[in-house]
Amino acid sequence: MHRAIQPVTSHRSELGEGPLWSPDNQSILWLDIIKGIIHEYYPESGTYRNLEAGEMIGAIAWCANGKLIAALQSGFAFIDRENGKIQRITDPESHLTNNRFNDGKCDPAGRFWAGTMHLEERPHAGNLYRMDPDLSVHLMIPKVSVSNGLAWHADGRKFYYIDSPTRLVKAFDFNPETGDLSNPKDIIHFRETEGFPDGMTIDAENKLWIAHWGGWQVSRWDPETGKKLLQIDLPVEKVTSCVFGGAELKDLYVTTASIGLKDSELNHQPFAGHLFVWPNCGFQGRAASVFRPEFSKQSS
Repeated sequence: MHRAIQPVTSHRSELGEGPLWSPDNQSILWLDIIKGIIHEYYPESGTYRNLEAGEMIGAIAWCANGKLIAALQSGFAFIDRENGKIQRITDPESHLTNNRFNDGKCDPAGRFWAGTMHLEERPHAGNLYRMDPDLSVHLMIPKVSVSNGLAWHADGRKFYYIDSPTRLVKAFDFNPETGDLSNPKDIIHFRETEGFPDGMTIDAENKLWIAHWGGWQVSRWDPETGKKLLQIDLPVEKVTSCVFGGAELKDLYVTTASIGLKDSELNHQPFAGHLFVWPNCGFQGRAASVFRPEFSKQSS
């Protein structure tokens, strides 16, 4: 394990994912997808709380009014983080009952993106969707297998995307005005020994930080050259996602999973499923974009 990275709390997730920093509350949120739990931890005070969604939850992002936009098993919804009230919006895959949402984020223009996968990971059964501020939903990339990490270049004209089983990171030209994608290109290739690319984030230097499912690490990559710049080893096999947090976005938070591990494996990985942090990591992140729904469409 990298000597500076450490577990944050004693809470073990079955499938920890979707870390999200709250600049207003100076707290870190993350999910247990399978158990439908939104965890929240306040580093300054050491306090912890959670919300139960009552169903699987694949992704969350901030709304402009402080609520959360979420991708639930039952579709898109707003969640009031104070009382847990769920306001359902729409389900683009109501006909695909064996699919679930897996990862999502907002683009710089305030649209919410989230992708799906089959519960048994059947190939090409998932899709990537975009929800616009008017709450309309658009299919952006069809027939993906395990829709995963998303990130945007600071100039708003490049979109980076992971479909995990491909072991690739793709770059697309991104139209910030319309949200359309074009010109896909493979830019990063994972070796089999590195596991599978999972969730990712992007730093202030437009370098990608990628979690390695089955690879025991988080790594930093240059999307222009496809070269691996840094490797941060963790004491857990299934590393799922990462995000920058802290007052200056210089703490790297990393989510992990315990799902599928045998007792003997858990004995060797006692922190599997825990949230980790690398404080004052020497790099700086970028603030997460927020969803900006048209006010007339969103009830309070």
